[in-house]
Parts: sequence; C-alpha cells; structure tokens
Amino acid sequence: MSTMRTFPDRMRHAVLFEALGLAIVTPAGAYVFDQPASHMGVVGIFASALATIWNFGFNLGFEHTMLRLVGNTTKTYALRLLHTALFEIGFLIMLIPPVSWYLGMSLWDTFVMDVSIAVFYMVYAFGFNLAYDRTFPVPVRRSADTV
Repeated sequence: MSTMRTFPDRMRHAVLFEALGLAIVTPAGAYVFDQPASHMGVVGIFASALATIWNFGFNLGFEHTMLRLVGNTTKTYALRLLHTALFEIGFLIMLIPPVSWYLGMSLWDTFVMDVSIAVFYMVYAFGFNLAYDRTFPVPVRRSADTV
C-alpha cells in the first residue's frame, strides 16, 4: 500500500519543478512575447514563487482527496491529466491580474500569454511528474500481515 509523500520530498519536488521550469520559460518567454528579459525574469520569479506555494497546497489537497475517495494516491494517466489541468486552471486564475498590471498588458493579451505558457507547463508537468515519480517513488508501507 502506498503512503503519502513526506514534507522534505514535497519540498524537493516543488523546488526542482520550479527551478527547471523557470530556467526554460524566462528566456523563451522574453523572446516569444517580445518583453524585456528583466521583466520576464520578475514575472517568472513571481510566478515561480506563487506556483511553488500553489503546487505544495494543491498536491497535498489532491492527494488527501484521492485517499478519501479511492483509498490510495496512485495516479493513472487519466488522473494525471486531470490533476495537471486543474492545477493550471487554478494557477491562471491567480496569476493573470498581477501579471497584466506589471507588464502593462490587457487582461486578454496576458491571458493569451499565460495560456501559451500554461500549455508548455502542462506538458512539462506531466513529463516532470512522471519522471519524478519514477526517480523518487512513493514509499510502500508494508501491511501488518507481512511484518
């Protein structure tokens, strides 16, 4: 029977996810969206900090919900897709207003930019989480019968 991830494991996951994502998105975003790299860097750092907090809380809540509804935290591919989509939708709702204000862009232009980045992150999150789970598997709790 699988258990939930530990606090240090959740921290490692969140930090690795955001550091690698930020290293990819900041220079690419500056180029693709014709923004100064310094502005995209600020947006990237803000978004990364917000995403790290959201990632930690969302994943904790998602796993508690899984435990309550299905009795374990094992994710099928379909469940991973749902997990990723719900994460990104919630994140976009939190991110668009402050980014629009900071970059002086309309909400629509910011939405288009953020959706473009979110599409990247959905693919990235799916691959990253799959690789992370294989690299750092959730510990298996031995039942009392096998001890």
